[in-house]
Amino acid sequence: MSKFRTTEISNPEFESNNLRFITVKTSHLKGRGDICVFVPNVTLTDIPIVTLLHGVYGSAWIWAHKTGVHFTAMELMKKGILKPMIIAMPSDGLWGDGSAYLPHNQLDFENWIVEDVINAVIENIECVSDKSPLFISGLSMGGFGALRLGAKYSEKYTAISAHSSITNCNQMPLFVEEDQSNYAQEDQSDEDVFETILKNKSVLPHLRLDCGKDDLLIEHNRVLHKKMVEANIKHQYQEFDGAHEWPYWQEHIKDSLLFFNQF
Repeated sequence: MSKFRTTEISNPEFESNNLRFITVKTSHLKGRGDICVFVPNVTLTDIPIVTLLHGVYGSAWIWAHKTGVHFTAMELMKKGILKPMIIAMPSDGLWGDGSAYLPHNQLDFENWIVEDVINAVIENIECVSDKSPLFISGLSMGGFGALRLGAKYSEKYTAISAHSSITNCNQMPLFVEEDQSNYAQEDQSDEDVFETILKNKSVLPHLRLDCGKDDLLIEHNRVLHKKMVEANIKHQYQEFDGAHEWPYWQEHIKDSLLFFNQF
């Protein structure tokens, strides 16, 4: 029995480049949510599901049509470098300029990601199941979501990888016009990546993050890395040339996919 009142999925006759689209109605959003899904041509079962979160202003289409992540994945798979995996690219719930993947304003953008997206993919994609390993990644606001949700729900996810991440809700005003108070959580530690990671230190998934040296968030990422080193939290941190821009993410999303491939 479906966990959703309604589900719409794209017709294979009109799909292209291994992309599929799913729309479900969920109580967490009090309405519908969209997911773009990369589905490789395989006859395997229980293959991994990577949830890939977008940044501010974006939606379910943006990872595919700004970075061609599905082409990157297909190329790596053809070369035998990457094992088959599903890439689920949901919208963030489409609140304001960005929801930050947090519960607020009577909507639960957090559980939309950690519950609904996974359930929608499992219900509609044949090569996955509740036995599929789960991974989570994202850029900017999506990096914040990946790091925070991956750490908070460490029992669900095998590994986390983040790019150019917001590290605390107080950085959202750098990008959005909505007041920061919208993102306030009852437990303030839920607004901060390091505090969430620290609370779950003993059970963290495998963890990596990277940032461009010319990114406006580079100092925040350096501070997060320093704090994790001081707290003895195992992780990988890398800096590359580049800024807060799509060419950087197009180049470095492969680092996330190959990191996940290890596990």
